[in-house]
Amino acid sequence: MRVLFVHPGPLMYSEVYLRLEPLGMERVAQAVRAAGHEVRLIDLQNFGHEDLADELKSFNPRAIGFSLNYLANLPEVVDLAKSAKQQIKDCYVFVGGHSASFIADELLEHGGGAIDCVLRGEGEIATPMLISAIEDGGVDRVPGTVTVKGRGPVPVLLESLDQFPPARDLLRRRKNYFIGMLDPCASIEFTRGCPWDCSFCSAWTFYGRSYRMASAEAAGEELARIKEPNVFIVDDVAFIHPEHGFAIGREIERRNIRKQYYLETRADVLIRNQEVFTYWKTLGLKYLFLGLEAIDAEGLKLHRKRSSPGTNFEALEIARKLGIKVAINLIADPDWDKERFAVVREWALSVPDVVHFTVATPYPGTELWLTEARRLATRDYRLFDIQHAVLPTRLPLLEFYQELVETQRNIAQKHMGFRALRDTAGLILKLALQGQTNFARSIWKFDRVYNAQRQFADHQQPVTYAIRPPPPAVKVARDSPDLYVHPRREHAKRQAQV
Repeated sequence: MRVLFVHPGPLMYSEVYLRLEPLGMERVAQAVRAAGHEVRLIDLQNFGHEDLADELKSFNPRAIGFSLNYLANLPEVVDLAKSAKQQIKDCYVFVGGHSASFIADELLEHGGGAIDCVLRGEGEIATPMLISAIEDGGVDRVPGTVTVKGRGPVPVLLESLDQFPPARDLLRRRKNYFIGMLDPCASIEFTRGCPWDCSFCSAWTFYGRSYRMASAEAAGEELARIKEPNVFIVDDVAFIHPEHGFAIGREIERRNIRKQYYLETRADVLIRNQEVFTYWKTLGLKYLFLGLEAIDAEGLKLHRKRSSPGTNFEALEIARKLGIKVAINLIADPDWDKERFAVVREWALSVPDVVHFTVATPYPGTELWLTEARRLATRDYRLFDIQHAVLPTRLPLLEFYQELVETQRNIAQKHMGFRALRDTAGLILKLALQGQTNFARSIWKFDRVYNAQRQFADHQQPVTYAIRPPPPAVKVARDSPDLYVHPRREHAKRQAQV
């Protein structure tokens, strides 16, 4: 069968700081191709909607799978599904991905018949089964399926991450993927899942508290096949188990792989396992993202980070001493007033690290979504991008955005604009000679993208698709099956010990 996978367009944050390859979609594509089907991919981060229409015309797929990892992409995906169904009336349209898994019934409702199925959970095992069922019947027996007729069996996890390495050869315009100064940049997955249970995050509720690791041999083989000189390690928390990081590192040395790396981890993991991060510095680790989320104990408790300000600051010092450049994320609460913005701004300007801000957002799939008592200030999916305030703000909304953008701009001036051009002129010239301009262009995009008037005006746009409001605030036990996409397995605790 001819199968086309579609990744939606970029969101606000990726207009400036990064554009990452759709790794999950590539892995699912490989699983479907391994089952004997003809597969194509198109990433609308790099192509326009008219290019998708041309692809539909030339390829004439029998099945079209849309990726919906980010809630803010829902209106685009639904409209594209409707357009595809009009263009190829007998094609089978399905949607999968992280966010899709938590709002399957809503998606079907918004699709108005254009979406035949939503596939919940991981896609590597279930998608080939779905493609076969489209021809042979029995869609309702495929794990994770949701149709207007009801739900199939519970989603199934991929037992081994060594299976179905990404079909990178199917993805065009790969040179457009980058993160910061790592231009171009591929992505790779060493582990999947997260054993922590932060209230604002849905990684643990999606994976059923499971945690799996690729073998060092498979990770080394995949790295050796990557052509890009830079690699972003997409693991939610890198090197929870240091022996795994060391084993992969030995494979890198054995294969003489020379690349630069960017990864994410937690402050307490960095402190506890700093030897493995020191080792990876020798292998090419250049950048490290730490989700501190807050600079005080009260904020950390609110997000259930199970960390402390002292731990966070100690981790920052360790990374700096190692010579690894650090990017920090802080969560801006809609309840902040001008004084709170000023305090956080002063702290962020006092540290040498890159500081990013996201806005506290209750997503379907997070515990916060089920327990948050405040009413949503908007039901527009497009604003659920962690760059807009979807909860009521203490300040008037425009003032909130003015404070947020002013804070972001002051911090960004340390690393962008004329100062960045001066400090990175050599790198920019080197990249330009190689045909890479993603990083150079990002330096000048901040004021155009991050603009208080623009963000405020986004709230005034007509809403075609409205998110279902959250249920009444309730206390939900963290072992409640209602929280999870993949059922929590008995051995998950042992598998994810930290």
